Amino acid sequence: MVQSFTTGGAEGRDARATALRCIAIVPAYNEEASVARVIEDIGAADSSFDIVVVDDGSTDRTGAVAETAGANVVHLPYNLGIGGAVQTGLQYARDHDFDVAVQVDGDAQHDPLEIPKILAPILEGKADVVVGSRFLGEGEYEPPVTRLLGIRLLARIVSVLVRQRVTDTTSGFRASNRRAISLFASDYPHDYPEVEAMVLLFRHRLKLVEVPVHMRLRGAGESSITFWGSAYYMLKVLLALFVGLFRRYPTPLEDHQ
Repeated sequence: MVQSFTTGGAEGRDARATALRCIAIVPAYNEEASVARVIEDIGAADSSFDIVVVDDGSTDRTGAVAETAGANVVHLPYNLGIGGAVQTGLQYARDHDFDVAVQVDGDAQHDPLEIPKILAPILEGKADVVVGSRFLGEGEYEPPVTRLLGIRLLARIVSVLVRQRVTDTTSGFRASNRRAISLFASDYPHDYPEVEAMVLLFRHRLKLVEVPVHMRLRGAGESSITFWGSAYYMLKVLLALFVGLFRRYPTPLEDHQ
């Protein structure tokens, strides 16, 4: 059963969104320490949102904590990775007839108060997918140098491939309309999902827009990504991107235009 939150406030919600059914998809793997906060923050930001947590085969109490916090939870029997978890959430959104799906990661890096920013271009009919970018001039997001270099290089390559400027190819803070939900529920990249999804959108002629958002770094730990590790990751992503450019994609079944 799909449930809606009745606490929190939606007084500031765009009037154009009032008639739309919106869902927040929270992919989570071993996020018992943060997932309740994420759920509470989404409910406080907009109580009209439904929330589904995709428990991606966690070995801790992520799913139980999410249920206690009031979210609907889809329990995956084993860890599929971020691509499989997000696609599961989008299939849930499609099957329950939602108009808009917003992805909010379970590690509390995304601020739900920024959801109106990534909803606006969809409500205005300017985009099918909106990505919250950390690199459009807002906030003080400073990832490790090796990761930042990789993100910037990927952004330049993807910009060439999709014939428009993109700045943040790895942001998981995204909103999708019905067309994008239908597409991604049927075919969503699993290896490097955020990056490959941009090329997938281009291939299907869906509109992509980036908006500036603030984003928080994880509160603890240091990056284990080395220079050579980043280089190897880049080579694998580039190979996946170019394979994606030439492979044949299935056409998603849609009941609307």
